[in-house]
Amino acid sequence: VTLEFSEKLTKAGLTIVSGMAIGTDTFAHIGCLNSGGKTIAVLGDGFNHIFPACNKKLFKQIINNCGLIVSEYPPDTMWKSEYFLARNRIVSGLSIGTLVVEAAYRSGTSVTARLTKQQCRKLFCIPSDIYSSHGIGTNNFIREGAILTTSANDIFCEYDFLEKFIDKNWRLIW
Repeated sequence: VTLEFSEKLTKAGLTIVSGMAIGTDTFAHIGCLNSGGKTIAVLGDGFNHIFPACNKKLFKQIINNCGLIVSEYPPDTMWKSEYFLARNRIVSGLSIGTLVVEAAYRSGTSVTARLTKQQCRKLFCIPSDIYSSHGIGTNNFIREGAILTTSANDIFCEYDFLEKFIDKNWRLIW
């Protein structure tokens, strides 16, 4: 799901911002790169200690494709869990909106979603299975007023400058 949304949003000219963590973040960056777009990775450590180590290749791909890597920490700073939570304010701060694909009740993604709301930015959430612990946060945010999102068109409809990307037949598909 993340890969699909990232590719569609990138093709509409949006820059994808994420934290380069394993999972959803990785897919967001890869989807963007696959579509020839620009992506920004915000690190929770210094440039000399990329975490997770398995994303060092992704780190290089982002740089080689004119993307941006951002860290507020000195180059030799090792990661700490609190650094990842702190970096989420930068992720949301660089973005016009945040798409949450999956969020447990207490998670870094939930922190980013709360920061997005505090910064008066749009919060988009893909609904989750009610029995999945990985979707409790997402469903709660929808209940609290986040924009229920089932396609990229739901995002395109929220921004005037993206209207030209709306598929007029999309509602018929769903």
